[in-house]
Formats: sequence, structure tokens, C-alpha cells
Amino acid sequence: MEFKRRFGNRKKGNPKKGLFLVVLLIIVLYLFFNAESILERFL
Repeated sequence: MEFKRRFGNRKKGNPKKGLFLVVLLIIVLYLFFNAESILERFL
């Protein structure tokens, strides 16, 4: 029972942080691969 409670508490706390990291990673990859086109627009 103790292991289930600990695991349940961890599972509740992680999704927001994990989702934030995934979104941040996607944004970084998008900027990395599209840096040239983005710079061309401003310059």
C-alpha cells in the first residue's frame, strides 16, 4: 500500500512538469531547424 501511495503521489505531480519540458523541447527544436527562415524575415 505504501508503494502505491508514493507512486500515486509522484504520478500526480509529474505530468505538468513533463508536459512543460516536452513543449519547451518542441519549441527549441522548431527554432533550431527554422532559424535561417526566421532570420531572413527580420533581416
